[in-house]
Amino acid sequence: MRVDRFTFGSIRIDDVTYQQDVVIDRGKIRTRTKKPSKRFRDTFGHTPLSGEEKIPWKCRRLVVGTGAHGALPVMDEVRREAAHRNVELLILPTASAIEALRTEPDDTNAILHVTC
Repeated sequence: MRVDRFTFGSIRIDDVTYQQDVVIDRGKIRTRTKKPSKRFRDTFGHTPLSGEEKIPWKCRRLVVGTGAHGALPVMDEVRREAAHRNVELLILPTASAIEALRTEPDDTNAILHVTC
């Protein structure tokens, strides 16, 4: 898997451009389904990453890209679940998250927010 480009609002992985958030789960790419987290939007001012979503926990390390400006909130329940599962959780602005994926891709999954 190769991330070719990231700009505000889009990311290109393996020559395919996505214009919405993506989830990388054991080398497979899918778009992020935010609907389960939308009910928390008013509390955070933005749809956060919540434990209600289908998070790719089958890994040693989970990288969460919080957007171009690092604005994606990650709920405490996600942090607690990572600790419970003994999964290293890296929460970084998306450009830094992509770099973390490049430097240590083995047994790493990711959720990458492409805006804010």
